[in-house]
Amino acid sequence: MAPSDSQTAFPVYNAAEDLLARNRPPERRERTAYVDDVGAYSYAELEARANRFANVLKGLGLEREDRLALCLFDGVDWPTAFLGAVKAGVVPVAISTMLTPSDYDYLLRDSRAKALVVAGALLPQFAPILDGQPHLRRVLVAGGDGSEGPSLGPLMAAASDRFEAARTCADEPGFWQYSSGTSGPPKGVVHAHGALLKTAELFAGQVLGLTQDDVVYSAARLFFGYGMGNALTFPLAFGAAAILSAERPTPASAARILKERRPTVFFGVPTLYASLLASEQLPAREEVALRLCVSAGETLPAEIGRRWSEHFGVEIVEGIGSTEMLHIFLCNRPGAVRYGVTGRPAPGYEVRLVDEAGGPVARGEIGELHVKGPTSAIGYWAKLDKTRETFLGPWTRSADKFVETEEGDFIFCGRSDDMLKVGGIYVAPAEVEAAVMTHPAVIEAAVVGRADEAGLIKPQAFVVARETASPGPALAADIQRHVKARLAPYKYPRWIEFLPELPKTPTGKIKRFMLRG
Repeated sequence: MAPSDSQTAFPVYNAAEDLLARNRPPERRERTAYVDDVGAYSYAELEARANRFANVLKGLGLEREDRLALCLFDGVDWPTAFLGAVKAGVVPVAISTMLTPSDYDYLLRDSRAKALVVAGALLPQFAPILDGQPHLRRVLVAGGDGSEGPSLGPLMAAASDRFEAARTCADEPGFWQYSSGTSGPPKGVVHAHGALLKTAELFAGQVLGLTQDDVVYSAARLFFGYGMGNALTFPLAFGAAAILSAERPTPASAARILKERRPTVFFGVPTLYASLLASEQLPAREEVALRLCVSAGETLPAEIGRRWSEHFGVEIVEGIGSTEMLHIFLCNRPGAVRYGVTGRPAPGYEVRLVDEAGGPVARGEIGELHVKGPTSAIGYWAKLDKTRETFLGPWTRSADKFVETEEGDFIFCGRSDDMLKVGGIYVAPAEVEAAVMTHPAVIEAAVVGRADEAGLIKPQAFVVARETASPGPALAADIQRHVKARLAPYKYPRWIEFLPELPKTPTGKIKRFMLRG
């Protein structure tokens, strides 16, 4: 790339151009970049597709810094559209495929996207709200038959496969994601071009040791920051191959992919690891090719990690990240995984724990985690007060509570608004959940606070039991005894309610506010 722009003072950098250029050498061009539900695509084909999409956007009149809403299932069209938009200087806004028409109405209005690329199967979710959009000018349908609106396929086929990257810079907006909305309306998180590759260099490279010989499969979807890194940034940065599937990642579909596609690195979430272990379709150790697994999105129960490692002989590297930091910034290390411990800062990141007044806390005391690193977002779109609350100079507030051990490891205690005070003492819901999860009849658990008859807050557990268990008072009492034997007596859940499943956000996080009632 050119070292600088002759018309400006900033160095030229385009994130999509960087990722695609890494795979232009002859030894990489014909290697497989993606395998989806339709077929396989080489790196050369991926770049040609991205260039065609960039030319489509140019032909539609989209200009640099215009926003493009992207609502597609995981398949080659997703990286095609994302990379093509970024290469053209258009800002893609990654949107969940699991929302309601009113959600989509909010996101289109809030982002002021001028164009939308949507999967044909998702168009009915948008149809009721498209006519009233004040900013939307173009809708492109991927995988449709043309009857719903302009079809992406013919436009791509007619476009040139050559495109010169926009002369953007590392510090300007490159793409958006939306926060999960667990504490109010989703916030548009604006990320810079330069942040994308840093996640690959610092986590995928220095922690996971990803190489071009790896095949990665991410159960987390591409619209999610965790999934975007796993299945787009990481493989492209190192020339690896990635498996994409539009199918919802159930235990059955994940087990099939692990056996048939044989990924070497699996990126999952705790819910899926737990469900796979409880499933009759769990593959045998010799049926998979895994060398490493990763978990994020929620705290990984130690019992799930241990059982997974015993079954497959492969570690799960747990980490924590956020939409604001783009990917994982605090994690375990392969070969030194300690289940029940989140880990230490990833290379290139610093963390600190502070009290409610913003002062430092001693080791062994619970504090709010702040993180500093090169992938911090520029800020929230059109929410200045929220930006100032979260982004404190070089530090970003996580709203997560942690404790640091004497050895320098960090242990997750819960979200700031999830912490319980029982008898004047802080109780971390994550600790109680982990204890409940060690009961052999439990698949999943979530703990929240509930007031007793005297108005005092005590832990309440919501439990998903195994199919072979018999949910009821007897099992609830047994779980309580089980927890009392492992934790201080005041921490055990006073009430246990059995549910068929826990309410979750589209990114797999438990909606504890719904459980609190």
